[in-house]
Amino acid sequence: MKVSHASLVTFTLLLIQLSSASGGKILVFPLDGSHWVNMKVLIEELHDKGHAVTVVRASDSWYIKEKSPLYTAVTIPSPNRFEENFEIFLSRQLEIRLRDKGVSLWSRFWTFIEAQQVSVDQFSHLHKGMSEMITQMFEDENLMQSFLEAKYDVVLTDPGIGGGAMLARWLQVPLVFNVRWTIQGEAHLLIAPSPLSYVPFTATEFTDKMTFTQRVTNVLSYISGMYTLSYITEPHYKPLVKKYFGPDVDYSTFNLNADIWLMRNDFIFEFPRPTMPNIVYMGGFQCKSPKPLAADLEEFVQSSGDHGVVIMSLGTLVGELPQHIAEEIAAAFAQLPQKVLWRYMGKRPANLANNTLIVNWLPQNDLLGHPKTRVFITHGGTNSVQEAIYHGVAVVGLPLFYDQPDNLSRIRAKGGAVIVDIAMLDRHIFGDALMTALYNSSYRETMQTLSRLHRDQPMKPLDKAVFWIEYVIRHKGAPHLQTHSYKMSWFVYNSVDVIATLLTVFLLITLTCFTIVRFLWRMIFVGKKVKHE
Repeated sequence: MKVSHASLVTFTLLLIQLSSASGGKILVFPLDGSHWVNMKVLIEELHDKGHAVTVVRASDSWYIKEKSPLYTAVTIPSPNRFEENFEIFLSRQLEIRLRDKGVSLWSRFWTFIEAQQVSVDQFSHLHKGMSEMITQMFEDENLMQSFLEAKYDVVLTDPGIGGGAMLARWLQVPLVFNVRWTIQGEAHLLIAPSPLSYVPFTATEFTDKMTFTQRVTNVLSYISGMYTLSYITEPHYKPLVKKYFGPDVDYSTFNLNADIWLMRNDFIFEFPRPTMPNIVYMGGFQCKSPKPLAADLEEFVQSSGDHGVVIMSLGTLVGELPQHIAEEIAAAFAQLPQKVLWRYMGKRPANLANNTLIVNWLPQNDLLGHPKTRVFITHGGTNSVQEAIYHGVAVVGLPLFYDQPDNLSRIRAKGGAVIVDIAMLDRHIFGDALMTALYNSSYRETMQTLSRLHRDQPMKPLDKAVFWIEYVIRHKGAPHLQTHSYKMSWFVYNSVDVIATLLTVFLLITLTCFTIVRFLWRMIFVGKKVKHE
């Protein structure tokens, strides 16, 4: 049976129309930097599924390109120089960390205070810049009208910044979070019951099994941390909520109205804890089966023989280290029989050995999945830790900032990582950590066990994430999965009013009983005594 050319063209056009008709219109408000790396994974998959994606980006975006085959970009003017300011912040934090030699408790305390102050200043600057960008966006009537006319089905955003939630509220469309951190803290702490007796607060590096002293520290860290976060964010976002949504809108619950929270971790990485129906765990969603390496890299890896390869990368944000640290790391590598692949963009260490290859970029996922990879040296970013779990590779952690110490401490608690304090690093300490991870088989065996547990799921994490985004599009939201708790005040949520009422009733009954008994006592015994006299 022959089919005419005209019929084929007509059939192709119908398929295209059906594909576009079934796809949704998704507005993405992302956070730049390493967060964009995993947001882009979602965008790629949504694009492949036939959805039309629009991305709101700042004019000074670091990673988010204006031209892309995956999405249409809407660029908002922004003079904040995100990349430049971030690099200054990272170098300042690293300088402070390297001064902390642990000489005295007092010295370490002041180093901690200084590092905290630098972090507060940096994040306050970030949110100030974001609030200015949001103001420019809302004040542009033509732009906001175009958003309305586009009739988006859903807003997908990273709640590490406040703009996406505001945009979804203004457009009155469903909201999906790509989340682990929000402007008000770790996501679970905002929407799920989080008993501090066994839920460790971020940066404490505790497990779910805490001593009494640790539980005291955990509570104090929670109080201090939540206050600090409100101090950083409220001055920038609260006035915007009041200006564009009215004085009756409660800022504290403004970012809690998401239909679905796509959580970038799971209970292979996380300690068991209470959760909520609209939290969807997609830990490791960016992980993939390894692809073949480029010929030159494959040749280098194969040249390692039975000893295998060590990989080192400190993520997308840290390309170089102080020269004396780099020299100590290179000296430790020189003692290994393994070959080493090191992503490093700083000055080449003078003592670099023949077994070490420095590159500006490496295919991390593909190398972690290579059978000759033995150990992964990482800063402990969420993406890197999840990829190490997925591929079952033992970890040597070199945490630097943010959640990295906390991430690595969780892998260490499960038995898959050795952690080195960069302030104490020298060739001997670093070399001992490498030898432990390489030749103590328990680290690799633990990570392979975690890998098997992670992979044993009915549905791939990325497929799960896309399913729930499409679920929100199909049903125009998911309010039936939202708990009412975020609309309650702290007073009501913790039943303080109920407890106070019950205590009052109990005290009234007790007082009444006491009064009656006292009255009867006086009538019977005191009355008899008077009559007898």
